[in-house]
Amino acid sequence: MEILINGQDAGVVLENEKTIGDLLAGIENWLDGTSNRISGVILDAKPLHIEDIPATFERELSALQSIDIRISSLRDFALEALMSAKSALERSKDASFEEKRTIRAAFEASAAANFLKERLGDIAKSVDASLAGEGLSPIGALKLLEERIRELEDPKQEILNCNALASEIVSRLEDLPLDLQTGKDKRALETMRLFSHITEKLLRLLVLLKQTGLETEAIAIDSVPLARFIDDFTNALNELLAAYEAKDTVLTGDLAEYEMAPRLVSLYSTLKGAVESM
Repeated sequence: MEILINGQDAGVVLENEKTIGDLLAGIENWLDGTSNRISGVILDAKPLHIEDIPATFERELSALQSIDIRISSLRDFALEALMSAKSALERSKDASFEEKRTIRAAFEASAAANFLKERLGDIAKSVDASLAGEGLSPIGALKLLEERIRELEDPKQEILNCNALASEIVSRLEDLPLDLQTGKDKRALETMRLFSHITEKLLRLLVLLKQTGLETEAIAIDSVPLARFIDDFTNALNELLAAYEAKDTVLTGDLAEYEMAPRLVSLYSTLKGAVESM
């Protein structure tokens, strides 16, 4: 029997594996700890849908001529799931009430929806709420999805695209003490929201960049190893959020201007430089 992975000879030598389930369990163990998963199986040139795989576990390998195990990265799974959610939202924009219910039910039953719930819970909630006519409008939810899709498709370019936004948020952080002192509460709240947004975005992009070859272990920011810098950044961010929620305007302003603004400058400029040199 021929055993292939993504259409190529896998060089797999069977030992005690007798069934399809035995073989797939071994492949899953091999993939454990990586960012890859089994995405499909082709038995004797006939594709098997991922949801039908459990029903084939007991089939004997000796009865097959070939098995082609398709492996995809979690990044690929995420991109496919986001594209499926985007399609559902686009169809719901101008749909009737009954059509919206049908679109939502079909999407909720899909593998894409299950993946989003397991891996990207915030996106799953936004999409479900939008399809239910709550939360973000379909257009607003689409903008959110399109941003995440851009991140997955080209994290390097997305880092570069953040230049203007990062500069704006640094400026707003430096202005936050005055905003709080002069009662500009709405602007202060928006600054906190934007800062949280870009922080989460840069951390997501950092993970994606590492998966695409960025050697994060070699990166230092202000002479501090990247991993430790991120820990310190996160701790300072939590302190800022706690001070803001406690309405401690003096501490919030000081942390924003003297701690978070310079750290954001250092983090972004370092990631941008690393991307430009890749």
